[in-house]
Amino acid sequence: MNLTIRHYETEDLIAVLDSWEEATRLAHTFMTDEFIYQERQNVAQLYLPNTDTWVAQIDGVVVGFIALMGNEVGAIFLKPDFHGHGIGAALMNKARQLHGDLVVEVFKENTLGRNFYAKYGFEFVEETFHQPTSQTLLRLQYHTDL
Repeated sequence: MNLTIRHYETEDLIAVLDSWEEATRLAHTFMTDEFIYQERQNVAQLYLPNTDTWVAQIDGVVVGFIALMGNEVGAIFLKPDFHGHGIGAALMNKARQLHGDLVVEVFKENTLGRNFYAKYGFEFVEETFHQPTSQTLLRLQYHTDL
């Protein structure tokens, strides 16, 4: 497995959106098809143009991404077949290399994401309510040892 982390390019759009949707459907079973459809459009039109996005490539194929807004992880998603292989950690390491301390929000119901962040070393900061989904969001932080 040849892993490369590189800056997002516009030709990565469909692969990034597919990674986002596949991982979203796995981790966010409470989201409706309509909400996912709208968010997929938002990812393409609003989020990606306004974030510092990095993709993970395996043997030349984009399998996931991380989108950063300063030191905030706005999104980190991998195609489910690539979970558990250190790719998410490699993306997070890139974010840490760029920004040091990190923050992220994750849905309380997203046990996959919460387990990943806990394993990486993120710690709970606060709980908020996400109006569009009627779900609880957890804000987490990571303090680097660098």
